Amino acid sequence: MTITTASPAYRPAARVTARMAALIGEIRTVADRGLAPDLTAYLVGERLAPHLGAEDLLTAEQREGDPDRYRQHIVHAEADGSFSVVALVWLPGQETAIHDHVSWCVAGVHQGQESERRYRLAPGAGTAARLVATEEVVNGQGEVCGFAPPGDIHKVHNSCGSTAISIHVYGADIARLGSSVRRVYALPAD
Repeated sequence: MTITTASPAYRPAARVTARMAALIGEIRTVADRGLAPDLTAYLVGERLAPHLGAEDLLTAEQREGDPDRYRQHIVHAEADGSFSVVALVWLPGQETAIHDHVSWCVAGVHQGQESERRYRLAPGAGTAARLVATEEVVNGQGEVCGFAPPGDIHKVHNSCGSTAISIHVYGADIARLGSSVRRVYALPAD
């Protein structure tokens, strides 16, 4: 099994909109409760969903993509490190590697459509492990999903013919860590 650590380039945002500031306050209220990671992700997803698709959620800069790879904008990192909000901008065909995360995560599609393939790690013959695909999910604008490690191995890609934007909330200080990705998997996959 080959597992490598990833560190995609994050770009801090200069400011947040009034709507985003309100959403950050709602997320803070949930994060401050100190609940179990899976319950925190569920409750944060409930707060995120009503804001998805709103024109005044992101600044123009936070909607900018990159022709070479999906682009990640750090919108907010909580001072105590309890959560971060990231806007991911995907041009058609852009995708992640197969990976998992350092913390609970909530992802909501703000614009366009994203496809996700979920995996589980399965023992192979001898000591070789492999990834087994468990589910294919297509999320459109307004849809939210959340998860907490372990069991969060997946690959995400823009599955529409236009720019897709998603809002991700992580239970970690992404500005300090540099990435939400714990591991990138280079294993045989079904």
